[in-house]
Amino acid sequence: MSANPLPHPLPEKAADTTAERPWPVRLLSIKIADYVDRMSQLWVEGQVVQFNPRGGTAFLTLRDPDVDMSLSVSVPMNAVNAMATPLTQGARVVLQAKPTFWTKRGTLQLEARQIRPVGIGDLLARVEMLKRTLAAEGVFDAERKRPIPFLPRRVGLVTGRNSAAEKDVVENARRRWPAVRFEIREVAVQGSAAVTEVVAALADLDARAEVDVIVIARGGGALEELLPFSNEAMIRAVAAARTPVISAIGHDVDQPLLDLVADWRASTPTDAGKKVVPDAARETALVTGSRDRLRTAASRRLEGERRGLRSLVSRPVLADPVAHIRVRREELKGLRERAALRTEARLHRAADQIQHLRRQVLALSPQSTLDRGYAVVQHRDGRVVMDREDVGVGELLRVRVARGDFGVRPVSNGTEEVRPPAPRQGRTPSRTPSNPAS
Repeated sequence: MSANPLPHPLPEKAADTTAERPWPVRLLSIKIADYVDRMSQLWVEGQVVQFNPRGGTAFLTLRDPDVDMSLSVSVPMNAVNAMATPLTQGARVVLQAKPTFWTKRGTLQLEARQIRPVGIGDLLARVEMLKRTLAAEGVFDAERKRPIPFLPRRVGLVTGRNSAAEKDVVENARRRWPAVRFEIREVAVQGSAAVTEVVAALADLDARAEVDVIVIARGGGALEELLPFSNEAMIRAVAAARTPVISAIGHDVDQPLLDLVADWRASTPTDAGKKVVPDAARETALVTGSRDRLRTAASRRLEGERRGLRSLVSRPVLADPVAHIRVRREELKGLRERAALRTEARLHRAADQIQHLRRQVLALSPQSTLDRGYAVVQHRDGRVVMDREDVGVGELLRVRVARGDFGVRPVSNGTEEVRPPAPRQGRTPSRTPSNPAS
């Protein structure tokens, strides 16, 4: 029974499809197969992760060693048998293949015509080229390397499953510092899954705040077995890590690119166990030695201060501490007595001088003149009579004597003789000193 015809013809191009005019799955598969079929043969490189020979054809999975991507490949067994070395899982190969698309399963695969192993020389050349590229980018520069912590809270360890490298790192670290704690991630350290698992474990440990340092350790092996530790994806993951990384891959002669990007390179996993933590015995000895030196230095300093104190105490001024004060007290007492005597003498001299000045003032004062019998004659306005011609007859004048004053009226200005009045009976006329003004 035939299918019902579509009401409208199907679009010729994918860009012409719409929700109303879609392509059925079979048509899309045919279109993809047709497009892939037009592709030319090409050479592709990868790592064999699965190898399954079936009759005259071998089916294998080819994986990109840098990223987790793979393709199915079919190759004639005669091409596999023609290889110089047997094909094994993990081998790096190059294939001449033609891409094909299986429409029934909707899968893309490669149909190989030839297969060749990638030689060690080629791999080393590619590693050297990658090394130069990364060095030019500054990935290996010493300035970007971080210091390894003196005593990490927790040590992250990325190593193989049940490997000797794990035991070397853990046992040597605990022998040096028994309290060290590890966060261990066991992963594949060779083969097709090595890069992916190591990078995932590194990211997991780097995200943990309590992990202060990460050790990537692997024992020795053939050159091709250590190639994952020169993989670009792993190198860039280590360079981008927040936590310091120690590389402990193989032996001292093995130098994968991981050694160059790591913050510190250990020659062996044992060396990494010694580097990741300090030696408790050595640190104890250092502390003990420092404490002894400090005690010795403090004792010497204290003894020196004691000698200096004894030297000071033995001096006379400290043997009798009040002697200096006693001398100063006597000096102060003498100064006080001399000051008192000088002050008293100056007071006596000042008193004598005041008395002398007082006598001078008294001797020169008008009162002293009056006490000697003189008088002062004044007009009514207070002017002193200096000339007899200034006195008018009958003018009232004031006469001041030693003990009081009185008024008088002259009866003559001195040009006429005036007879004094007769004294009253019973009284003796008083005598006044002759004064031309009177």
